[in-house]
Amino acid sequence: MTLFKPSSRRSFLKSASGALATMAAARLALPGGAWAATPAPEVTGCKLGYIALTDSAPLIIALEKGFFAKHGMPDVLVEKQASWGATRDNMALGSGSGGIDGGHILRPKVHLYSTGSVMQNSQPLPMYTLLNLNEDGQGLSVRQDYADSGVGLDSGPLKEIFAARKAAGQDVPVAMTFPGGTHDLWMRYWLAAGGIDPVSEVDLIVVPPPQMVANMKVGNMEAFCVGEPWNEQLVNQKIGFTATTTGELWNRHPEKVLGMRAAWVDANPNATVALMMAVMEAQMWCDLPENKQEMAEIIGRRQWFNVPVADIIGRIQGRINYGNGRVEDRPGLAMKFWGENGETSYPWKSLDSWFITENKRWGYLPGDLDTAGLVDRTNRSDLWLAAAKGLGLSVDFGDSRGVETFFDGKSFDPANPDAYLDAQSIKAMV
Repeated sequence: MTLFKPSSRRSFLKSASGALATMAAARLALPGGAWAATPAPEVTGCKLGYIALTDSAPLIIALEKGFFAKHGMPDVLVEKQASWGATRDNMALGSGSGGIDGGHILRPKVHLYSTGSVMQNSQPLPMYTLLNLNEDGQGLSVRQDYADSGVGLDSGPLKEIFAARKAAGQDVPVAMTFPGGTHDLWMRYWLAAGGIDPVSEVDLIVVPPPQMVANMKVGNMEAFCVGEPWNEQLVNQKIGFTATTTGELWNRHPEKVLGMRAAWVDANPNATVALMMAVMEAQMWCDLPENKQEMAEIIGRRQWFNVPVADIIGRIQGRINYGNGRVEDRPGLAMKFWGENGETSYPWKSLDSWFITENKRWGYLPGDLDTAGLVDRTNRSDLWLAAAKGLGLSVDFGDSRGVETFFDGKSFDPANPDAYLDAQSIKAMV
């Protein structure tokens, strides 16, 4: 594997026009000749959706910095979605019917859409995962009332508090953003690791990311899991605190992806690679420390997030004010977009296997579902390698990132997902 170091990324960005000329003079080909095409896109645009979350930044930056146009896709539209439910519905429509062709989505949504498990009338919508947009950068936040409870990485101190509410006949609303999505799975994992059954001991509710802070302010929830900038905004408004970041649960965990309707990709393979090249270049730009301030200023604008830079900048730089008297410089927990050589962006198939397995754990997907088959028909790491080659990168990734280890000592071996399930004492499999 050839490492693509930060200094190389800077050189690349400064000489991108030369790289594009090199790409235009060559034919792209996947290893083994599985796919070959000239780099000329079949279309010059598409419609991509995004939610106002910091991990959508590569799509916004690709548009704002002209990367889409540079790679032959000047007519790409990046359109705000009101919720993950709206994203699903617009994805089902497709741009031809007033919806979207793809965009910034929770990684498990590719599997949930493709199987039809969250679609209207359970109608499958074939989808592809093209690249991983980011790692880490989400939070598990709690009402300010519990700041002295001792809750943190260990959710256990909330068990008696929640039990007392239940005994008093009160609900225990705990919010996530979409059933079976990443925030749902992080919340369930965190609670279960602390001995709290997320099925019977709390009341999981769905709230769109931009509405989390306002809902906690009026007392509609005890805790929530969401991406930034909403955890930092919660702290800045002194409404609640961050018990833990998701990077502390699972360091370098995958989060959002660039997901596209399979029909669009199949009809436009050259445009797909061009689109990916633009987003990958934006990911490199977003990862450079000297670009963090500008990135926060751009995505914070009214037309994108309409959020103050102060609610964005700290955590993308690794400065975490948890909101309960704890302030730490944790650069390793900052959101990552590219990595040293693209390993953050690359859509490892083994990581898809974890999400499918975890969705089996909670009953969103049937326990006998063919995990490997679903991964193989939805994950297009082959196109990522084609896009990387077009950018002049020399990388050679496989399918597996290896065994993953979580904060509670549990591990996931993608070669033996059943062992992971067997080790979980709290689950709701069907």
